[in-house]
Amino acid sequence: MPGENLSRDEARERAALLSVDGYDVSLDLRSAIGEHSGDGPRTFRSVTTIRFRCAEPGASSFADLLAPGVTAVSLNGRDLDPGEVFDGSRILLEDLAADNELVVDAQCAYSRTGEGMHRFVDPEDGEVYLYTQYEPADSRRVFANFEQPDLKAPFRFEVRAPEGWTVWSNGVGRQADGVWRFAETKPISTYITCVVAGPYHYVTDSYTRTLDDGTTLQIPLGAMCRKGLAPHFDADDVFLVTKQGLDFFHEHFDYPYPFGKYDQAFVPEYNLGAMENPGLVTFREEYIFRGKVTQASYEARANVVLHEMAHMWFGDLVTMVWWDDLWLKESFADFMGTFANVGATRFENAWITFANRRKAWAYRADQLPSTHPITADIRDLQDAKLNFDGITYAKGASVLKQLVAYVGQDAFLEGARRYFKRHAYGNTRLGDLLSVLEETSGRDMGAWARAWLQTAGVNSLTPQVLLTAEGRIDELAVLQEAPESHPELRPHRVAIGLYRRIEKDGLPSLERYARAEADVDGPRTVVAELAGAEAPDLVLVNDDDLTYCKTRFDETSLAALRRSLGWMPDPLARAQCWSALWNMTRDALLPAREFIDLVLKFAGQETDIGVLQMLHAWAESAAVHYTAPEQREETGRKLCQGASVQLYGAEAGSEHQLAWARFFARVADVPAAFELLTSLLDGTLTLPGLDVDQELRWAFLESLAVHEVVGEKELAAELARDDTASGKRHQVRCLASRPQAAVKAQAWAQVVESDELSNALVEATIAGFAQPSQRELTAPYVEKYFAVIERVWAERSIQIGMDVVRGLFPSLQDSPQTLAATDAWLAAHEDAAPALRRLVLEARDDLARALRGQACDAGVAG
Repeated sequence: MPGENLSRDEARERAALLSVDGYDVSLDLRSAIGEHSGDGPRTFRSVTTIRFRCAEPGASSFADLLAPGVTAVSLNGRDLDPGEVFDGSRILLEDLAADNELVVDAQCAYSRTGEGMHRFVDPEDGEVYLYTQYEPADSRRVFANFEQPDLKAPFRFEVRAPEGWTVWSNGVGRQADGVWRFAETKPISTYITCVVAGPYHYVTDSYTRTLDDGTTLQIPLGAMCRKGLAPHFDADDVFLVTKQGLDFFHEHFDYPYPFGKYDQAFVPEYNLGAMENPGLVTFREEYIFRGKVTQASYEARANVVLHEMAHMWFGDLVTMVWWDDLWLKESFADFMGTFANVGATRFENAWITFANRRKAWAYRADQLPSTHPITADIRDLQDAKLNFDGITYAKGASVLKQLVAYVGQDAFLEGARRYFKRHAYGNTRLGDLLSVLEETSGRDMGAWARAWLQTAGVNSLTPQVLLTAEGRIDELAVLQEAPESHPELRPHRVAIGLYRRIEKDGLPSLERYARAEADVDGPRTVVAELAGAEAPDLVLVNDDDLTYCKTRFDETSLAALRRSLGWMPDPLARAQCWSALWNMTRDALLPAREFIDLVLKFAGQETDIGVLQMLHAWAESAAVHYTAPEQREETGRKLCQGASVQLYGAEAGSEHQLAWARFFARVADVPAAFELLTSLLDGTLTLPGLDVDQELRWAFLESLAVHEVVGEKELAAELARDDTASGKRHQVRCLASRPQAAVKAQAWAQVVESDELSNALVEATIAGFAQPSQRELTAPYVEKYFAVIERVWAERSIQIGMDVVRGLFPSLQDSPQTLAATDAWLAAHEDAAPALRRLVLEARDDLARALRGQACDAGVAG
């Protein structure tokens, strides 16, 4: 058999043959606690009964199961030999009847990689916590099934757990005689079933709404986390956003929440942001804040809560047939998360974050050699795993934002309502959505879908201004370009804003005095409405962020931004300008040091905290990757000095002060900076309003560890002070950050040569391993990296494989030699797993882009 990497063709064939009527899954998790004896993995018993029909009696098929062992298999009362029918990933099913019952008794393994049934031991109190994570295809690590999204069925779970534990699943649970039994679910896909078990801290609330037909909808609400995080858990705010979201979606979707209760579990060592399991959403526990964070963090959490809630309709109620149409859930949830955040919560400026942060993710992904249409070609499960990317999420959401403008919000939402009612508990493809939108809008959706959903790449829009002798606009045109690799020019609905320089409160500002909307189509579009307007100092194409594109500036506009960007009064326009400047830096059209100078000049005036934190990340990236090597040291000093000035000048106790403190710690690179961090840590110096809480202490300590100001002794003492799971992750990262050859060798061995570390500690070790100031120390690992990645990919789970291949790529060895080594590996491994090659190709593209940026920066006088 082909193994665990299920192909699209196999899934289609199986879906045409089988229909699933229901699952009964019995799990015995009592083995999760206590000592584990034996050399193999710690396991639990899993007994699954599947009732299904076969369209062609006598045919053969297979069930999916990833397990160390199978005790018994029974098909239609006939015992099968597990040694003959189970190959480690599939159970062969021959001579099927019209109606079938399959019973599989298996020993399944607890996970330490965040896939399947993850087992976590809290170092703080020794308590054990379990949770499941399946997308796209890891439920087969917990119970036997038909692991593809279009074979939906009702599920009944029962779980035996250690005494004193609570167990949750998708349905409402009841405990009797030591067994937790859960109400049967609606028909759902395997990958969104879920079990959470352990001594979790659990808080309850409820939601009530009177529906249009006069009936009352009552939804029990729950939220949980580890006991050690309970003092930090602001469940009231989570419930507030949850209720606001439920109101918003009920108002707009006109389809009552279909899955009964609504629990939200914040779980440890989680690989994703969150997962939309109906009735039991799981989140990474980092969304519970142990220290002071900015409003941008609360906004991000609210966005994720609402994103997952949107999935209850887009994804859970109506599910894509196969992963080609992953966008049918993820693009919609990403759009709806921000749409609801703006429309229902206190985060009214969430579209600014979307324009600045989410679109940056999309623009990067869409320029990689692995870019793909939003509706992708997904051949198998490995392809599916890698397509949870910036295109499927953020580009898709950006395009949906355009679609709302194109068909109108009312038509869009009415289309969604018809889509839910027509396809409830079913599976859909692209055409199913387009047909309802054509009905509600009266527009032909085919051309729009071909241009935006079925082609890849991002267009660039540049203004071209011709003036009369009197200094007024004779003609303003928008030039559209596309890369050679993806030459499609698309129709764009854009707003063009004209800005002039003014003095406001004694400061040079940029004020919009004219605006026109236009349909840009083709290489050059004249905007007739702006003819005759006074000459602008700045032309902002895609003002108000109506379309998905890279915005360029003419030289006049660039000059205005260099003088006045920080004092533009409109925060969205400012965010748009910053995003455009960053794209120009990445495209080697703007020298990195010029971008950094703009950040140092204007970031102190930025009022939007999310934009400020994005600017910090971009400036740091510009210094590390795009600055000419001979200028790095001086640029680093300028960043450190500039951050120090802003830290001292920030308002006491403000979130801006906190953001500058964190940024200062990341860019600290001189003795005076280390002395300041040390003094803030030991309390010999205080900054009014700055609370150096535990999370900020670790941020300071990591910087000091990187530069060998503190060592193993100090980090051990800090762990004793913060002997928690979070503290352990911080300590591991700091330990791997130290500038010693032996430290790097140990970190490499722990990640590459061993599978002893959990996924969270693998992530922390990789994060500490490569530091910009330690390029010489990690240079010997270029050759080692290319020698091991194929083996790592073959031997480790796909999640750990992705972490290692992405995280240990020698991006800091940014030289033509490393580029040549990457090309040599690609040439010699044309038959490597396509998903592995994709990861290396993406890393290669980032490296080549960095070298082009460095060459651009080197062309500027020092």
